[in-house]
Amino acid sequence: MGKHFTSREFNQNVSGVKRAADDGPVVITDRGKPAYVLMRHEEFAKLTSPKKTLAEMLAMPGGDDIDLESEIPPRRIWPPRPLDLD
Repeated sequence: MGKHFTSREFNQNVSGVKRAADDGPVVITDRGKPAYVLMRHEEFAKLTSPKKTLAEMLAMPGGDDIDLESEIPPRRIWPPRPLDLD
Protein backbone atom coordinates (compact mmCIF):
# COMPACT_ATOMS: atom_id res chain seq x y z
CA MET A 1 0.00 0.00 0.00
CA GLY A 2 1.08 3.64 -0.40
CA LYS A 3 3.26 5.63 1.96
CA HIS A 4 3.59 5.06 5.69
CA PHE A 5 3.74 7.71 8.41
CA THR A 6 4.02 7.32 12.16
CA SER A 7 1.35 8.89 14.37
CA ARG A 8 3.94 11.42 15.44
CA GLU A 9 4.79 12.35 11.81
CA PHE A 10 1.08 12.70 11.09
CA ASN A 11 0.54 15.01 14.08
CA GLN A 12 3.55 17.15 13.14
CA ASN A 13 2.75 17.42 9.43
CA VAL A 14 -0.97 16.90 8.78
CA SER A 15 -0.94 18.93 5.55
CA GLY A 16 2.03 16.96 4.18
CA VAL A 17 0.34 13.64 4.94
CA LYS A 18 -2.86 14.90 3.27
CA ARG A 19 -0.83 15.82 0.18
CA ALA A 20 0.67 12.32 0.18
CA ALA A 21 -2.88 10.90 0.27
CA ASP A 22 -3.58 12.67 -3.04
CA ASP A 23 -1.35 10.02 -4.66
CA GLY A 24 -2.97 7.06 -2.92
CA PRO A 25 -3.84 5.66 0.49
CA VAL A 26 -1.50 6.57 3.37
CA VAL A 27 -0.98 4.17 6.28
CA ILE A 28 -0.55 5.78 9.69
CA THR A 29 1.20 3.55 12.16
CA ASP A 30 0.88 3.45 15.92
CA ARG A 31 3.79 1.87 17.79
CA GLY A 32 5.07 0.43 14.53
CA LYS A 33 1.84 -1.28 13.52
CA PRO A 34 -0.64 -0.09 10.85
CA ALA A 35 -3.51 1.63 12.68
CA TYR A 36 -5.28 3.98 10.24
CA VAL A 37 -5.57 4.66 6.52
CA LEU A 38 -6.01 8.15 5.11
CA MET A 39 -7.33 8.51 1.57
CA ARG A 40 -9.24 10.92 -0.65
CA HIS A 41 -12.97 10.78 -0.04
CA GLU A 42 -13.59 10.01 -3.73
CA GLU A 43 -11.50 6.84 -3.42
CA PHE A 44 -13.27 5.86 -0.20
CA ALA A 45 -16.65 6.36 -1.88
CA LYS A 46 -15.59 4.04 -4.73
CA LEU A 47 -14.63 1.34 -2.23
CA THR A 48 -17.83 1.60 -0.21
CA SER A 49 -20.42 2.24 -2.92
CA PRO A 50 -22.91 -0.54 -3.59
CA LYS A 51 -21.74 -2.90 -6.30
CA LYS A 52 -23.81 -3.29 -9.44
CA THR A 53 -25.39 -6.61 -10.23
CA LEU A 54 -24.57 -8.44 -13.44
CA ALA A 55 -28.01 -7.53 -14.79
CA GLU A 56 -27.39 -3.82 -14.06
CA MET A 57 -23.98 -3.94 -15.78
CA LEU A 58 -25.46 -5.62 -18.86
CA ALA A 59 -28.26 -3.02 -18.96
CA MET A 60 -25.74 -0.16 -19.06
CA PRO A 61 -24.85 1.46 -22.40
CA GLY A 62 -22.35 -0.83 -24.10
CA GLY A 63 -23.39 -3.74 -21.89
CA ASP A 64 -24.37 -5.81 -24.89
CA ASP A 65 -20.70 -5.74 -25.98
CA ILE A 66 -19.51 -7.57 -22.85
CA ASP A 67 -18.02 -10.97 -23.62
CA LEU A 68 -18.93 -12.92 -20.51
CA GLU A 69 -16.67 -15.85 -21.39
CA SER A 70 -13.54 -13.68 -21.33
CA GLU A 71 -14.64 -11.14 -18.68
CA ILE A 72 -15.70 -13.53 -15.92
CA PRO A 73 -13.19 -16.15 -14.79
CA PRO A 74 -14.50 -19.70 -14.70
CA ARG A 75 -15.64 -20.97 -11.33
CA ARG A 76 -13.30 -23.55 -9.91
CA ILE A 77 -14.14 -26.20 -7.36
CA TRP A 78 -11.20 -26.81 -5.08
CA PRO A 79 -10.20 -29.30 -4.03
CA PRO A 80 -11.50 -31.36 -6.96
CA ARG A 81 -14.22 -33.80 -5.97
CA PRO A 82 -14.40 -37.29 -7.41
CA LEU A 83 -17.29 -37.82 -9.81
CA ASP A 84 -19.93 -40.40 -8.95
CA LEU A 85 -20.73 -42.01 -12.31
CA ASP A 86 -23.05 -44.72 -10.98
